[in-house]
Amino acid sequence: MADSRAVSLKLMSHIQKVVDVQSRVIYFLISIIFSFALTYALYEPAMDQAQIYVLFLLFLAIGLWVTEAIPPFAVGLLVFGFLIFAMNSYYSQIDPANVQSHYIGYINSWSSSVIWLMLGGFFMAEAMSKTKLDREVFRISISRFGTVPKYVLLGLMLTTSIFSMIMSNTATTAMMIASVLPFINTLDEDSPFSKAILIGIAGSASLGGMGTLIGSPPNAIAVEALNNNGIDIGFLEWMMVGFPLAIILTLLFWFVLTKKYLARKKSMKIELEKEAIDENSSTYKFNRIKKRIVLAVLCVTLLLWLTEKLHGIPASVVSLLPIILLTMTGIINGDDVRKLPWDTLMLVAGGLALGLAIKETGLASFYVEKIQQYELNFFALVIAFAYLTVIMSNIMSNTATATILIPISIILTFNNPIVLPLVIGLCASTALFLPISTPPNAIAYSTGKLKQKDFRLGGVFVGIVGPIIITAVVILIFMVLYQVY
Repeated sequence: MADSRAVSLKLMSHIQKVVDVQSRVIYFLISIIFSFALTYALYEPAMDQAQIYVLFLLFLAIGLWVTEAIPPFAVGLLVFGFLIFAMNSYYSQIDPANVQSHYIGYINSWSSSVIWLMLGGFFMAEAMSKTKLDREVFRISISRFGTVPKYVLLGLMLTTSIFSMIMSNTATTAMMIASVLPFINTLDEDSPFSKAILIGIAGSASLGGMGTLIGSPPNAIAVEALNNNGIDIGFLEWMMVGFPLAIILTLLFWFVLTKKYLARKKSMKIELEKEAIDENSSTYKFNRIKKRIVLAVLCVTLLLWLTEKLHGIPASVVSLLPIILLTMTGIINGDDVRKLPWDTLMLVAGGLALGLAIKETGLASFYVEKIQQYELNFFALVIAFAYLTVIMSNIMSNTATATILIPISIILTFNNPIVLPLVIGLCASTALFLPISTPPNAIAYSTGKLKQKDFRLGGVFVGIVGPIIITAVVILIFMVLYQVY
């Protein structure tokens, strides 16, 4: 009986694997058909071959990311291979002398500032985990927030949101997730509370970025464009809009997560076991030295990130500091480096390359410029651009999205050029639908505790409600209260 049961289980497991493979193949074929159909439907004679290639790749990547026909990081690698092959094939015919210049940017996305920033965060997170400094940080944090799950989640999200206003949201997410992972690892594999914490931290890091001028690159792009058009928006003026929006959206996001994941967790108490430690042992003293080194590296890195405007060293360059110091001191060794989530970096790099291709081939400009052919109501135009920003930011870099849309928005709304750029800059931080939509999402996804579908609730809610609230607040402040036109 036992032997037959074991054989049945093995057979069922084999059948399930076959079904999974068949499902993935079907989803892959559907994604290809879907991509061909949409590309054919949107094709216009004025488009060149490079734009057609990128349009097809865009739909294919979206289909594969949504259906998970292949692993998400594999889609990133597919993006690279397709872009390099397609661009080399096309430009070798029309511009053979400069073929490399047309695709070298896609290769360089592997070494973009976002990649180095994330890598620095990974090194610090690994060092905190290895020295168990993260447990101490989390224990201190949890004592401030109480033990009721929804208030713990609120405290973590507000802390993340506020910190991301003054430092990289990527670094903030890496630090916060590193602090909570020890506790999350004590929960069940599919614990709703762990999902709420990870999604909440990632989402609030992105939303908090809209709070200050230095919180997110699209903020600076919007202000620079306005300043170039004679409209002076300073740090205080931006915070007057961005700070309340960041807090409001973070609170709304927290409310949605509590209803989704914590509705039945009201009586849950959170307790962290303290390890029995011999404070007189040499091992304990040696570990304390390691913790102090990690803490010192962490503080110096954070200080340099926070004061980037003073010393002028880019955040990506500062990220080399923990990479060098932590490996030089032996706290991070070769085995630790191999355990880092390199697949996440592949995922993000692929998204960056796709966003660059959409911009560099002129595909985005090709379709956005068509809007100029229609005379739209000003408020309808603002709402349309707000949602267009969210859609584009979900599938490409929000910095690239802002770079493309903000100059066009100023042209389209020359009678009132202040509202639309601000709306676009702020809405760029509300793209939370995919793991590759933002680096914080990618970091949360890299823990292995989340699936792609787990991001959809927050992505849909913030993506729909966020632009409405942002548009209302910006119009209220600049058109009603201060009558800036």
